[in-house]
Amino acid sequence: MKQIFIKTDTQKKWLQTLNEAGTEFSTRSADTDEQSKFPKENIDVLVNLGYTSLPLPQTYGGKGIGIYDMVLFQETIARSDAATGLSIGWHMGVTGELYEKKLWDDSKLAFFAEEVLNGALVNRAVSEAQTGSPTRGGRPGTTAVKKGGKWEISGRKTFTTMSPALTYFLTSAWIEEKQAIGFFLLHKESEGLSIEETWDVISMRGTESHDLVLDRVTVDDSMLMEINEGPRGNKVNGWILHIPACYLGIAQAARDFALRFALKYSPNSIEGTISELPNVQRLLGEMDLELTRCRHFIYNVAEAYDDEARRPYMTNELGAVKYTITNSAIDIVDKAMRIVGAKSLQRQNPLQRYYRDVRAGLHNPPMDDVTILKLAQTAIQKGAN
Repeated sequence: MKQIFIKTDTQKKWLQTLNEAGTEFSTRSADTDEQSKFPKENIDVLVNLGYTSLPLPQTYGGKGIGIYDMVLFQETIARSDAATGLSIGWHMGVTGELYEKKLWDDSKLAFFAEEVLNGALVNRAVSEAQTGSPTRGGRPGTTAVKKGGKWEISGRKTFTTMSPALTYFLTSAWIEEKQAIGFFLLHKESEGLSIEETWDVISMRGTESHDLVLDRVTVDDSMLMEINEGPRGNKVNGWILHIPACYLGIAQAARDFALRFALKYSPNSIEGTISELPNVQRLLGEMDLELTRCRHFIYNVAEAYDDEARRPYMTNELGAVKYTITNSAIDIVDKAMRIVGAKSLQRQNPLQRYYRDVRAGLHNPPMDDVTILKLAQTAIQKGAN
């Protein structure tokens, strides 16, 4: 972590705490990946530290951290363990957005804050096999029907990150009578709610992003938390920066491993270590240039978003950050593997895990083509001025 981005004593304190916790997290990363096992121990540590309640406003018992703080913290966690970083990032992002935008009424926000303070974890359940990315505006196949003053919800959600540990699933469903998408807060113990273990992938294996199956789950009307009449991807939401922060952390971890390797590896064909070779130094320099560029970009945008006077002028910056960092992270890991050579493909080598994990960033929202298209459309709309 570059010290120039740390601005407050609170940030410094939390970074020290997370770095200490991360030392423990990293010892479990290989096993988490190999067994496709959710890093519950790591998440429990974060909950017990009070990390998961940081996005709550102080009036609700939290610390009211902003986007800049979150990016600092999430990058640090992901540098130690990618699955932990991406998983807890969704909880942080969902919680932060709820309170920043006051998406629910005060009584619901007060209730949920107490739940979070008591260790509850939440994520949105929106992806479905038939609709693709929810940010593209597809209508969910999951339905909610009003019956006798209650809602009956049926359907299946995919990519439900952190499913083994979630307390609540903020689940999208099509409401025919309203001709709109509703979000229902479903407790993990709701009758008819189950998790089908379908997560069999090569990237972010530890997130256990299984399918959420809803078989006539019945909830009170009070659990209808939001009504959305348009794609959520059209809204400016700084909390999505937890996604690029995660992949920035992975890229940094790959660079660090390659640097340590270069400083130690000394084949008998040369004097000294490979860190003295011009081609290796070029790769190291290129990695650090990319990391510097990405870090300045994400922290500058995060700072702008936290400034309420500048926030209204933001258009495509959030998507541009995600696009830049996820693609740069892939390039950085590739360069790290070129330095380490064939050893980087050994299963016990963390670089092959970083290589697989950064690929997942391409499939987190917003998608690359959507970001590029929006940039072009904005330019056209504004003309040459």
